[in-house]
Amino acid sequence: MSKTNEKSLAEINESVAVPDVYQTAFWQKFLAYSGPGALVAVGYMDPGNWLTSLAGGGQFQYHLLTVLALAIIVAMFMQMLAIKLGVVARQDLAQAIAAQLPKPWRYAAWILNEVAMMATDLTGVIGTAIALKLLFGLPLLAGILLTIGDVLVVLLFLRFGIRRIEFMVLAAILTVGIIFGLEVGRAHVNSSAVLAGLLPTSLIFKNHTALVLSLGILGATIMPHNLYLHSSLAQSRRYDYHDPKQVHEALRFANWDSNVHLVAAFLINALLLVLGGTLFFGHSHALASLQAVFNGLKSTAVVGSLASPMMSWLFAFALLITGLISSITSTLAGQIVMEGYLHIRLPLWQRRLLTRLVTLIPIIIIGCLVGFQDQTFENLIIYAQVALSVALPFTLFPMVKLTSNPQLMGAHVNRWWTTWGGYALAGIITILNIYLIIAMF
Repeated sequence: MSKTNEKSLAEINESVAVPDVYQTAFWQKFLAYSGPGALVAVGYMDPGNWLTSLAGGGQFQYHLLTVLALAIIVAMFMQMLAIKLGVVARQDLAQAIAAQLPKPWRYAAWILNEVAMMATDLTGVIGTAIALKLLFGLPLLAGILLTIGDVLVVLLFLRFGIRRIEFMVLAAILTVGIIFGLEVGRAHVNSSAVLAGLLPTSLIFKNHTALVLSLGILGATIMPHNLYLHSSLAQSRRYDYHDPKQVHEALRFANWDSNVHLVAAFLINALLLVLGGTLFFGHSHALASLQAVFNGLKSTAVVGSLASPMMSWLFAFALLITGLISSITSTLAGQIVMEGYLHIRLPLWQRRLLTRLVTLIPIIIIGCLVGFQDQTFENLIIYAQVALSVALPFTLFPMVKLTSNPQLMGAHVNRWWTTWGGYALAGIITILNIYLIIAMF
């Protein structure tokens, strides 16, 4: 363990060379910068998003697609600010916030964000454990304990560098997208009804359940760890950051990378919502849990002639992939928070082991008290979203303020409309999260 004020994620920082800014074609530059957006996009496809998307489709068919689209647009804006901070200021969000705080407040901010990182990890643990149960019949406790082993997996892949991790995550996203594309294609969806679902509807304001689900989709989409992660990963490309043209190119292609992968995350969540709306609309009991969805996909009583064991198996396999991949991003985000706020650096495998062990403590205690049941642990995912919602304002508002600081950002400081737009969106998201918490309890 050592104290450091050096680069964010020093093992990764400036580790990927990019082509010459003056001679290379657009697509070559895009491929060189592509990758960090994939790691961030995984955070928009965790089990919490799965539950809200499936529930939204099962109860209101395709009407909440417009909410999903709006959530991703807001996500693009917030990730753009995180990218700008990393590329221009050469600091990640934790470093930049910590530099503005006295020591007691810095420690308080670390504790708050550390809880948020563990809440993020918790969703991956539970999603992985449930997937292992669905696929192999493992008891939930055994699946939860097995997730300790992904420390070794993360360590193995990190030895090969961030670029290979980016390719692995991208392959995982493509696999999950293909799986749900096949399932939706097999369901014979009414495409005109799906397109109509992208249009705004008054249903959200007339139906309280639709409103709560919409708030769940919006409130759970933007998560603190993605902002910390992106502000650091944006610094993984190696170029002359003293050259204004190269900085401009880095911002341009980092945003292209982010937006393309966020669109992919939107499509996957939309496929989940469409799947729920096509197969389970009118059978809301089939969406009571991920286990119920798994059973419903192979039940002729629920989905009729479309029932197929293969569909349910692919669903569980996709859940397993997203649960495992999310462990990589939560590890990196946790290290960013620890280094930035405390100036303490741990090897990634130690950080991973520490986070996972601390995450498992409340899971196992709750399981011993009330039983290792699917519904119990899916409720834990919801409570994890509450923890993330509490931490979010303490991430969004400082980020907007930092990127509006001309001394820090220079020529790339936010325009006034970006600043006020950022504050307005941060305020709206905060209010929605507060309302959602009240509605849940």
